[in-house]
Amino acid sequence: MTSETENSTIDPIEAALALPPSLSPLDRKILEQFPGLVVRKDLTKGLKQNAIVPSYILEYLLGQHCATDDAAALKAGLESVQRILAKHYVHRNQAELVKSTIKEKGRHKVIDKVNVELNDKGGFYEAKFTNLGLTKVPISDDFVRRHPKLLVGGIWTITDLTYEVGEDQKASPWQIDSLKPIQVSRADYEEYVRIRSNFTTEEWIGMMLQSIGLNPEMFTRRGKLQQLIRR
Repeated sequence: MTSETENSTIDPIEAALALPPSLSPLDRKILEQFPGLVVRKDLTKGLKQNAIVPSYILEYLLGQHCATDDAAALKAGLESVQRILAKHYVHRNQAELVKSTIKEKGRHKVIDKVNVELNDKGGFYEAKFTNLGLTKVPISDDFVRRHPKLLVGGIWTITDLTYEVGEDQKASPWQIDSLKPIQVSRADYEEYVRIRSNFTTEEWIGMMLQSIGLNPEMFTRRGKLQQLIRR
């Protein structure tokens, strides 16, 4: 006979919050040196079960709001992530509703994949929003220069879109006020080198092992190096 407890479904997020991890000195140093970039994979897995969104979007939001081991802050952070997804992530079947929201409010932030193409006749760039279904939206040259991957397959972004019909009926009523990439849009090698200088060699090896899901405490130094070489 199965007990009621065994039949109940355990929320993976609640389970993770019930046992917040004990951070090591290295963990805390990583959080300090890489603010907004550290993600608890167990929370990603928990949210993924309740949200049909790419994992890297969840990881980005978790890195922004849940980079802590404080249970109360984690709970508040998770609630923020869930609110952001519900309010701003664009599902294809809700595209017209989102466009209506932007029209009625005048502006609204959307989480969507953005591709950019050069209009070679006009000499300007135009953006396409994958899930929202918008095309030929003017985009500043500055955004493209700062995030060149917009031109190479596109990237997921948090974009502040505005809507205003002007006197020129041929002009697009859609405008991009701000654009923040969720995926890495370009590598900052100098910043990487600067942060590396704040770690000892052993700390850096340990951090790299953790980044691929391994516990450095389980390996000898030779074993750590072998694992990194294999990757």
